[in-house]
Amino acid sequence: MKFALAILAFAFAASFTINKRPYSNAKIEDDPKIKKLRLSEGFAAEHIYSPSAEEKGSWVAMAFDDKGRLITSDQYGKLYRLKIPPIGSTSVKPEVEKLKIGSDVGADTMGMGYAHGLLYAFNSLYVMINNNKNNKTFTRHSGLYRLQDTNGDDHFDKVTLLKSMDGDGEHGPHSIKLSPDGKSLFVISGNHTDVPPMDAYRLPKNWQEDNLFPLIKDPRGHANDRMAPGGWIANVDPEGKHWELISAGYRNAFDIAFNAEGDLFVYDADMEWDFGLPWYRPTRICHATSASEFGWRTGNSKWSPTYPDNLPPVINIGQGSPTNLIHLKDAKFPAKYKHTLLAFDWSFGIVHAINLKPSGSTYSGEREEFLSGLPLPLTDGVIGSDGALYFMTGGRRLESDLYRVSYVGKENTDAIPVEPINAANALRRNLEKFHTGGPNPDAVKTAWPHLKSTDRFIRYAARLALEHQPVEEWQSLALAEKDPIASTQSLISLIRMGKGDKQNEIINALLKINYKSLSESQKIDLLRAYELAFLRMGMPTEANKAKIVASLNPSYPGETAELNRMLSKVLLYLDAPGAIQKTLTLMKLKSEPGSNANMLESATNSSDLILRSTQYGGDIANTLANLPPMQQTYYANVLSMAKKGWTPAQRETYFKWFNNAFSYKGGNSYVGFIDRSRKLALKNVPEDKKSYFDKLSGAELLSSNGNNLVSSAYPKGPGRNWRVENGLPILEKGLTDRDFEQGKAMFAATTCKACHTMRGEGGATGPDLTQLGTRFSAKDMLEAIVDPNKAVSDQYAATQFTLKNGNSIVGRLVNEDKLAYYVSQNPYSPETLEKVLKKNVASTKLSNVSIMFQGLINSLNEEEYKDLMAYLMAGGNEKNAMFKAK
Repeated sequence: MKFALAILAFAFAASFTINKRPYSNAKIEDDPKIKKLRLSEGFAAEHIYSPSAEEKGSWVAMAFDDKGRLITSDQYGKLYRLKIPPIGSTSVKPEVEKLKIGSDVGADTMGMGYAHGLLYAFNSLYVMINNNKNNKTFTRHSGLYRLQDTNGDDHFDKVTLLKSMDGDGEHGPHSIKLSPDGKSLFVISGNHTDVPPMDAYRLPKNWQEDNLFPLIKDPRGHANDRMAPGGWIANVDPEGKHWELISAGYRNAFDIAFNAEGDLFVYDADMEWDFGLPWYRPTRICHATSASEFGWRTGNSKWSPTYPDNLPPVINIGQGSPTNLIHLKDAKFPAKYKHTLLAFDWSFGIVHAINLKPSGSTYSGEREEFLSGLPLPLTDGVIGSDGALYFMTGGRRLESDLYRVSYVGKENTDAIPVEPINAANALRRNLEKFHTGGPNPDAVKTAWPHLKSTDRFIRYAARLALEHQPVEEWQSLALAEKDPIASTQSLISLIRMGKGDKQNEIINALLKINYKSLSESQKIDLLRAYELAFLRMGMPTEANKAKIVASLNPSYPGETAELNRMLSKVLLYLDAPGAIQKTLTLMKLKSEPGSNANMLESATNSSDLILRSTQYGGDIANTLANLPPMQQTYYANVLSMAKKGWTPAQRETYFKWFNNAFSYKGGNSYVGFIDRSRKLALKNVPEDKKSYFDKLSGAELLSSNGNNLVSSAYPKGPGRNWRVENGLPILEKGLTDRDFEQGKAMFAATTCKACHTMRGEGGATGPDLTQLGTRFSAKDMLEAIVDPNKAVSDQYAATQFTLKNGNSIVGRLVNEDKLAYYVSQNPYSPETLEKVLKKNVASTKLSNVSIMFQGLINSLNEEEYKDLMAYLMAGGNEKNAMFKAK
């Protein structure tokens, strides 16, 4: 028995229900590429091709051409074209050729590749190149290219750059889709791609950071130079001559999709380093209406989806790495899928089915699991002319595969008539006509009545219609408006579009609105109007400050956590009497009504993702085991703007909070964010007290850069991708003069200690490792660490519970009774159990894939690696000959 059987304490269970297949290759059920898939009822999968096995790279983009051939791109290489046998063929092996581009046919010298997006349309192949400008292997820069076959020889001899883009990497230029009317293109780019010069802007080009919350950029440097408007979507004519900005405010949405009614949807990414912090935003599906803004801003400045100057998502999905979005209107799937989006998550290997339902002028969404597997790094997908789903895995040079999924059940798969849009949707679209084409004399009178609509998307469309008209046409109307809702909306537009010389008039108009008479969402809109007035036009006069404080201070604290976030910002900015104490009092509360709204509320549970990713599962498990108090963190950060009005006792309470906050676990940037907030607050402390409060707030707990805790051991690195090939020769030379204390520290730092006991210390989820060195060789140990899937013990295996609603739950079964299973999903918090009712379970199956997190030792340098291995081989015995004598 290998050491893998001991240290690999858990396993992911794939419920491999294989439906009756129409294919003649009888052993398809035995194909491990298929067996790892969990498919929805009535669907069958075929494994078509493995480009990585054929040394053709790791594929990330795909599109069918007009002859039904599949064109694909290696993330760091060339384009390929495949002829795929039809469904039912005796073999699914495709014909594969490297696509001849330009240089191969004499018209161009660079070839084509490095594509994140492909689209065949207008007798052309459109390619979105995403390439680092310093790449000397492939020198074509990021941008949208058009490839054409001008001589009819079935090769693309003409290459035209339609638009160069300043951006690259995984947050660079991404996908391309054909417009619903088939007359133009839509392109999307991530937040590391500058918005290029546009010919038209549906979202007015006056974006700012617009957050009164004290700015802290990511302590580890991510996106620190990336400002508004973040990721963006543009509409482009086939020749690339006219570009129009449609939507912005995304982090790193990779793909877009249109439904049958022509509405556009986006699958936006999260920032996993922010997990556990109040500004964390889950991955989400957004309805990208005309001129829409979704509020991504750098660091901690992301907007709340409740703000009226951006729009909320259709649904928050949860943690993940979005790569692809498809609408199933053209798929030969049952009727229940005809109004469904498929959202691909690369990190956790899940295809989410988002069933859309009209909700006013927009949509609501319900999520179920359509397909999953481990590992299954999903990259791109498309519906073929045969109505089947074709999808790929790969990216980051991982093992890459091409699949086809077809419906083989008994339900009808015929196309259904496109349903007419409802009246609210039609009204919104009518208002959106005023977002383009320049000033329109009918815009103000048409849009104004809808500023007070109960439909948020209609209100937004009406307000943006105003912003496209000359301000002098509607400024006086905004200042004179009596209706509180219309007044708030029009004044927000005036703040955004005016010359900044009407602050007194705007604030006086806002003060006429009775705050207490408003609903929660209306109060948020009014508070946001005040915030924007301060941000765009500066601190109000002393007289107006006093009036605003008199109007709002009696209502703080408010009824919900979201209102308190808004009120705390505004009142602390204005130095409102008592605001410091009120905020400190709120910090003592463990929870408030709605305290998790807009933070972690999502369609998937983070705990269910732990065992689905060996790369990210450990970070999630660590955080969930000791989750920070997010609302308190928000208040702590907003209090850092308070410069005066503090009592000594209040400062003691406040700075002690920071010290305690370092005891919690969050994403990679959690400690750094808390430290930066602490340092902002210290700037407001009298000079002779700075040293005292610096120490009181936890300075001695922190590393020199403030990003880590010195009380915890962190590898110094630089790390290395440890494998048997590079790790075993080091061990075979023998380990002498090793540092026992560092070996023990690395045992904790690599989280081995969280699950395993060594000489009575450590977690109890996995087996005791004290006798490790007496039972297994150095090679066995290393193989088990770097290749956890090589052998998995049934004693510690996890189970996947496939539910009758199509979803699944993954975890280790620790107990059961007549009614339920009790499942542990977090190895770092094994006492936290999920109750799974047996009546809801369709099937269960043990795993043959380890959930021991891979890459645990990859942060270690060679000396740290040797010390850890010595510690393991010695069974934690300090007196072993491998260690230096004390």
